[in-house]
Amino acid sequence: MTLVNLETLIAGAQAGRLVSFPTDTVPALATLPEKAGLIFAAKQRSQDKPLILMAASAEDLWPYVKSSEHEYEIWQQIVKKYWPGGLTLVLPASNHLPPEMNPTDPTTIGIRVPDNAIARSILAKTGPLATTSANFSGQPPLQTMAEIAVQFPDALALATTEASGGGVPSTVAKWTGTNWQILRQGKITLD
Repeated sequence: MTLVNLETLIAGAQAGRLVSFPTDTVPALATLPEKAGLIFAAKQRSQDKPLILMAASAEDLWPYVKSSEHEYEIWQQIVKKYWPGGLTLVLPASNHLPPEMNPTDPTTIGIRVPDNAIARSILAKTGPLATTSANFSGQPPLQTMAEIAVQFPDALALATTEASGGGVPSTVAKWTGTNWQILRQGKITLD
């Protein structure tokens, strides 16, 4: 069982280790974007299920997406209304995105800024991380750091009693070029 303090978790993430921490939805399993293969292996996750790029702010995420000025304005309105929060936006990916994040379709990326102070303090120091829920693929998300430390013994799990935000995953909305397509209804309902 590898429960660690905040500084050890941040150093581990910066070194490319698999880490876990609470968010505003479900606990995250995370690593550097170029090390995303660690998540697919640990979760026994199919490569056609892309990961989410999570960051402390929208500004940290914009380099990973590409858009027209008009699209960027639309996305900014959504971001200003719902971030930080339980909304993942699936947008066209820029060439900054490591292909390991979405091996079967590197043209898109899900991005999110969590509404959780601990998560954002970690992400502010590590930069954007590849993330997903902490659980084996197809299983319900684990809810405590202790459960995560047992199921993922190679990951550094944050030693905290803070729970994640109720176990409801983020809403996933994909930009179609003209509108939003809801891929998963979660914590937030888009207007």
